[in-house]
Amino acid sequence: MRASRLLSILMLLQSRGRLSAQTLAEELEVSVRTVYRDVDELSASGVPVWADRGRLGGFQLQPGWRTRVDGLTAPEAQAMFLGGLPGPAAELGLGEAMASAQLKLLAALPDGWREDARRVSTRFHVDPIDWYRGPAATDHLPAIAQAVWGERRLAVRYESWNGVSQRRLDPLGLALKAGVWYVVAASGSQAPRTYRLSNILELAVIDERFVRPEAFDLAAYWAASTRRFEAGLYRDQAVLRVTARGMKQLRALGQAIADAAEQSARADAVPGWQRVTVPIESVEHAVGQLLRLGPDAQVLKPVALRQRLTDTIAAMAALYA
Repeated sequence: MRASRLLSILMLLQSRGRLSAQTLAEELEVSVRTVYRDVDELSASGVPVWADRGRLGGFQLQPGWRTRVDGLTAPEAQAMFLGGLPGPAAELGLGEAMASAQLKLLAALPDGWREDARRVSTRFHVDPIDWYRGPAATDHLPAIAQAVWGERRLAVRYESWNGVSQRRLDPLGLALKAGVWYVVAASGSQAPRTYRLSNILELAVIDERFVRPEAFDLAAYWAASTRRFEAGLYRDQAVLRVTARGMKQLRALGQAIADAAEQSARADAVPGWQRVTVPIESVEHAVGQLLRLGPDAQVLKPVALRQRLTDTIAAMAALYA
């Protein structure tokens, strides 16, 4: 463990430059005191680590010095072959580059590890697209990826729920969610927003660069954005009476609904049934969802949802009479 940690400190300093003890401690999930001990050991072994004191201080390697330690362990090599998703890489225009990189990695591995690395792709497959869905259109993806990388502005004609508009965007990053590509971009002085690539009707890369905000963290933005979206999606609640089978069927309606049902479940007065409270987007949306549960669920509240289901079921009964 300690040898791995020392190597990690070395790689972090080599790839990022000066880092504070606190930053290293957070990256390695150890105490600051442990970082100081490890740096002392690196220095004692001949690694030229410099320490700068003060508020803006930290540790750094002697300028121009680089380690020759660049080997991979067998699990690390296997992880490289599992992590490279061929579909998204090809969509980004990196399919050939990924294949070439894997060939070079195989050639660099010891003989005993090559077959293990090859075996990963033949025994594990990652499919990021949901059931009964094809991949979304990605016609503009390579151009947007290049603009993200080169910090070039975009002019787009974009179709949203309230119409089609012309926009100038500063693309900050790309995200792949359930087989759908999104670009996170700023527009003028506005805060970054998320745009679905399949909604971009026309795109032109402008010969104009923008300054990427230093504090922008794509992963942190995406996590916060998805939480806000999911929190705002469900605006009301419904109280249901469900059978054991209905409880299982609720899982197909989404993780948020499944979690709420599990947490709120309690025994009902009717034997064999449970009472649960689940979030709903709207009465109209909930009708379509809850009809999928058939006779294994009964809506108790709200009254508007119960009435809408009653009317819908009566209309269906008349249609099939």
